[in-house]
Amino acid sequence: MPEPHDSALVRWYRPRSADQEPSRPTLLWLHGGGFFRGGPDQPEAYAVAESLAREGLTVATVDYRLAPPPGLPWMTSQAGRERGRFPVALEDVLTAYREVGSRSSGGVILGGASAGACLAAAATLRAMERDTRPVGAVLAYGFFHATHPQESDARQRSRGHRRITHTAWALNVANRNYAGSRQALDDRFAFPGGHPLDGFPPTLMVNAERDNMRASGDRFAAELSRSGVDVQHHVLPGTDHAFLNRPHSDAFAAAVALMAAWVRLDR
Repeated sequence: MPEPHDSALVRWYRPRSADQEPSRPTLLWLHGGGFFRGGPDQPEAYAVAESLAREGLTVATVDYRLAPPPGLPWMTSQAGRERGRFPVALEDVLTAYREVGSRSSGGVILGGASAGACLAAAATLRAMERDTRPVGAVLAYGFFHATHPQESDARQRSRGHRRITHTAWALNVANRNYAGSRQALDDRFAFPGGHPLDGFPPTLMVNAERDNMRASGDRFAAELSRSGVDVQHHVLPGTDHAFLNRPHSDAFAAAVALMAAWVRLDR
């Protein structure tokens, strides 16, 4: 469960004291939702954090500000909170990163799912620029490019309703909505894919097999590898996008096990 003294942005999830290792890094974990929906109360945030805490890890989640929904620019607030386009979500993540870093003697791993993975990668680059490099990155079924690559293999495309909602066209609309301008769309701190990645920390990437966003995730993993980054890249067979929102699924358990084992590695 979250701690009672969480800040407005950050919720902490800690293991039982007997399992806790102070020198182990804290995972700062970001939910997805296309940059315009979602929050720390969705399973992709709290269920992942609780599961990893039971594995002996310390996790913090972030309630970053969301962009207006695509096509609804007049929706500038939600539940009394201001909405905003890039870079407001990134600013919130970096604020949380500084808070978590000040309370974690083992350093910080930045991670997230879907849009949260993009934010985690962008925040990693920004932190590196400010000489506060994270010790690692954990990226689950993320997308990282301003324009989504088209998946040529039909066996890797999304199924069900996501065949429509996650077409490259629809995903690109969400990206443009988040960026807010052509200049921001090309900013590496909005979408890191296709930009220099030298010095990026060791990375765990876990992708879904049947996912239109996988093309961007696979490409980003290749870009990291070409930049000399230590990348562990897993594609979970038979999985669809957002499997971390289904905490009772086999895919959820497999991904959490991979994440826990990877974070435990000495860095």
